[in-house]
Amino acid sequence: MASTSTSSISLQTNAQKPCFPSKSAPRISHTNLSFPCSLPLSTKFVCVKSSSTAKYYNEVVVDEEMDRIRRLQNGSDVRGVALEGEKGRTVDLTPPAVEAIAESFGEWVINGLEKERGHPVDNVGVSLGRDPRISGASLSVAVFSGLARAGCLVFDMGLATTPACFMSTIFPPFAYDASIMMTASHLPYTRNGLKFFTKKGGLSSPDVEDICDKAARKYANRLTKVSMLLNIPLSRVDFMSTYAKHLRDIIKERVNHPLHYETPLQGFQIIVNAGNGSGGFFTWDVLDKLGADTFGSLHLKPDGMFPNHIPNPEDKTAMAVTRAAVLENSADLGIVFDTDVDRSGVVDNKGNPINGDKLIALISAIVLREHPGTTIVTDARTSMALTRFITNRGGHHCLYRVGYRNVIDKGVQLNKEGIETHLMMETSGHGALKENHFLDDGAYMVVKIIIEMVRMKLAGSDEGVGNIIKDLEEPAESIELRINVVSEPRYAKEKAIEAIETFREYVEEGRLEGWELDSCGDCWVSEGCLVDSNDTSAAAVDAHMYRAKVSDEEHGQHGWVHIRQSIHNPNIAVNMQSSVPGCCQTMTRVLLDKFIIANGMDKSLDISQIEKYAKSGIVG
Repeated sequence: MASTSTSSISLQTNAQKPCFPSKSAPRISHTNLSFPCSLPLSTKFVCVKSSSTAKYYNEVVVDEEMDRIRRLQNGSDVRGVALEGEKGRTVDLTPPAVEAIAESFGEWVINGLEKERGHPVDNVGVSLGRDPRISGASLSVAVFSGLARAGCLVFDMGLATTPACFMSTIFPPFAYDASIMMTASHLPYTRNGLKFFTKKGGLSSPDVEDICDKAARKYANRLTKVSMLLNIPLSRVDFMSTYAKHLRDIIKERVNHPLHYETPLQGFQIIVNAGNGSGGFFTWDVLDKLGADTFGSLHLKPDGMFPNHIPNPEDKTAMAVTRAAVLENSADLGIVFDTDVDRSGVVDNKGNPINGDKLIALISAIVLREHPGTTIVTDARTSMALTRFITNRGGHHCLYRVGYRNVIDKGVQLNKEGIETHLMMETSGHGALKENHFLDDGAYMVVKIIIEMVRMKLAGSDEGVGNIIKDLEEPAESIELRINVVSEPRYAKEKAIEAIETFREYVEEGRLEGWELDSCGDCWVSEGCLVDSNDTSAAAVDAHMYRAKVSDEEHGQHGWVHIRQSIHNPNIAVNMQSSVPGCCQTMTRVLLDKFIIANGMDKSLDISQIEKYAKSGIVG
């Protein structure tokens, strides 16, 4: 029987450092939380002589309050600055803001269920998990308060992963109606955010926009910014143990080891680098229990300050230290997780880092053996060589919009249209499989790789998983540059869109010689889906972006330029690849001289990074 305790938790309380529940911990406990209010919204007082002026001033204040909440939307997530310490950024993801957003999400869930079922609903359950960020404790209380205001039952998963939060809506006996994961992925410790799930999967950008709009109205019109003493029956649940067992069972069943079924990883050494995020559980609750030797694993202890390196499979330091550990220990595999474990990368037994295009190629090869001829959706920053790798194995490659939610939604759409699509993956490491609820799950991707590694060994091969992608060609050059938008935050998005749409016009009008607006590359699915010009776009446009393929007389088509509005920061991201050394710098000069400067955009854009690369070939 679960134990019960009662306590009063203030939004200002410094909670104990989070950790995964121990084996002896009860699976569910109940706590009544009391939420004291914070100070009322501070208001600037001004002397005015006319009521119309006062009305105008109040409207401006309300608009600013609402904009502050709306700007927290980050595509299909919410993200913001939760702690002081980041130069040039002020705290905007406050407990009051989080409470308003959580309340709006709870109402959105309840309204959706009532519309679906045709009658009022009660006992709507919503779970909350979080990564180890130090702002998580106070913001969690704000989430619980907001959900309670909406009329939801709240379940505290404690330290968890993003995929586990979604799975908590699926697996009995939990099967909650919705879930929230509190994380800011690989961003600095000062940031935090919210990801939202229902049983149908992650929310879309329009859904989150609607939730943030309603939250903005609540926030701007509330006399006090945090609830007055709400007594909330809070259930603490250990879902991570259930999720870990799920992963273990998949490995055991699919390997089906002829000698030791229960410990199929016996004889394998696997290094895990959790980056002090939420991924440590995979070492002791999955690999160790399956017989693997995990000696040499790195940064398993959750630490919300991330003292060693950014928890990110794209981070060079994270991959380098994992590579060193694999080689030092002669390990069979190295694994790198991001903070909330919805992304991963690996290092093979020879110390070769496998992320980005290489990781997509590895998973594609595995999936194509299981599902010959399937379509694979990626974002538009993948190489021409990856397309050849996929098509050479009988697959079809659909290039789509940057953004993991966009890529996943495209795969869902294609399957609904009868086009078999088993893998959707972004170069950042977000990867989703049809067999796994279209969920981007870094741990599940690693499970697929581990199963393949064991099968290869059982078949007599000692080559390691890197051998699967030995024929993947690499581009001669690949760079990413940033162009900062010089503007107030509220106008930055509009200015970025204007610049990107002007780029499209320049390319379409032939004003950049040899540049041609790209559509889907070799994708056979639907002409133009890369730029959403088709009638059945899979996702709402959350960020404007275009890709141009680049040719010249000497080399023919040798590369591409992808330009997009960042949804994280007030800037424009420019990605380039070329099969010819030196051509990325040439393309940068064309972009700078014949587009940015020729169009007078150097006045409204900070182009220092792109200028430096154009002159020196050095990304700084």
